[in-house]
Amino acid sequence: MDWVTCAHSAACTGIASRPTGLCLAHLGPEDSRAALAGLSPGRLLDLRGTTVTSTLLGMVLDATGGRPGRARLDRARFTGDVRLSGVTFCGDVSLDGARFDRLASFFGARFEGNVSLAGVRFGRELSFHGVTVRGHVSLDQAVMSRDALFSEADFGHGLSCERARFDGYATFDGAGLGDGGVFRGARFGRTLSFRKVRGHAWFEAAHFASDAYLSATGRLSAARARADGLLDVAVARCGVDLRGVEVTGPANVRLTDSQADLEGAVLHGPATVTGRGRSTLTSLRHVDAGDLVLHGLDLTTCRFAGLVHPSGVRVEDCTFAFTPRGVRLSLRWPMLRRLSRRRAPAGERTLHGSEHSGEHGSGSRGDGPDDTGAAPDGPAALYAGLRPGDQATDAGFAFATTEMRRRAGHGRWGR
Repeated sequence: MDWVTCAHSAACTGIASRPTGLCLAHLGPEDSRAALAGLSPGRLLDLRGTTVTSTLLGMVLDATGGRPGRARLDRARFTGDVRLSGVTFCGDVSLDGARFDRLASFFGARFEGNVSLAGVRFGRELSFHGVTVRGHVSLDQAVMSRDALFSEADFGHGLSCERARFDGYATFDGAGLGDGGVFRGARFGRTLSFRKVRGHAWFEAAHFASDAYLSATGRLSAARARADGLLDVAVARCGVDLRGVEVTGPANVRLTDSQADLEGAVLHGPATVTGRGRSTLTSLRHVDAGDLVLHGLDLTTCRFAGLVHPSGVRVEDCTFAFTPRGVRLSLRWPMLRRLSRRRAPAGERTLHGSEHSGEHGSGSRGDGPDDTGAAPDGPAALYAGLRPGDQATDAGFAFATTEMRRRAGHGRWGR
C-alpha cells in the first residue's frame, strides 16, 4: 500500500487522516464531523483501504452534495448495500482491489472521467444499468459473484474486462461501447446476453460456460473462444472473427451485409451460418463440423481446404464465382476446347487454373495425374463429399460437385 494506514489497529488498512492518524471509519464523533465538513462538491475524496458502511457512505455523499470530484477508493471495503443512483463523479474514480460485500448499484450514476475497477470483488449483484461514463472503464480481473447488469450503459471511451469472471447472469443489452469492449480471457459462468450492443467487441480466448448471445454493430471477434452451450452470433454491416472457436452445443451465426471467418472452428453440435444482403463467408479451412448448414451466403472466395467432414456441410441458396471463359489448348482430342462460364467453388476454380497451366505445358504433365486433386485433402476428395442442400443453390455448383465426384472416383484429374 502506498498510503499511511490507520493507527487504530494493524488490521485496518484505511488511509489515516490528519492530525488524528485514524481513518474516517474510526474517527470519534467530533473528528468525524470535522472531516466530513472538509468535503465539498468537486473536491478530492480519498477513502483508500477504508471500511465503509452504508451509513458512512450516506454521510460522505451528503457532504459532497452527490458530486464528489476525484475519488480514490482503492482496496476499500463496502459492508452494506451501495446505491449511487443520481450521483455524479466529477473526476476519475479508482476502486482497484475494492470489495463489495452486498449489492453494488451504480444505476443511473454518471462518471465524468475514467473508472478503474480492476481486481474488484463483487460479492452480490452488480448493476451498471443506464450508467454514463465519459471516459474509459476497466474491470480487468474483476470477479462478479452474482448477476451483473450493464444494459443501456454508455461507455464513452470503451470497456475492458480482460480475464474478468462473471459467475452469474450477465447482460450488456443495448450498451454503447464507445472505442470498443475487450473481454479477452473472460469467463462467463451463466448465460451472457450481449444483444444490440453498439461498437466493437473482442472475446478472444473467452470461455462461455453456458449459452451466449452476441450481437454488435461493430466488428466482433470470438477467436479461440470456447462455448459449452449455445453460441448465437448476429452482426450487421461488419466483420466477425470466429477462427479457432470451439462450440459444444448448437451454433447459429446470422450475418447481414457482413463477413465471417470460421477457419479452424470446431463445432460439435448442429451449426448454421445464414446471410442476408451481401454477406460473405471467407474461410472454412480445417473446420471440424459434422452438421453445418450454409444458407444465403456469398462463397466467392471461401476456401474449404482441410474441411474435416465435407459430407456434413449442406449448401443452400449460396452463390459462387464464375469459372473462366475463353478457349483452352489441350494435348488431347479435341485440341481446342471452348470454356463456358458457370458458377463454381473457389477450390474448383483454383484447380482449373493449375490444370490449364499443365495443359499448356509439356505433354508429360498434361497426361499425368494432378497431385493437388489426387491428394487426400485436395479438391477431389473434398468436393466428393460436399453437396447442395436445395434446388435454389446454383446449378453450376451441383455440376461442379458431380464432376469432382466423378474425377475423384477415377483418382486422376483431367481424364
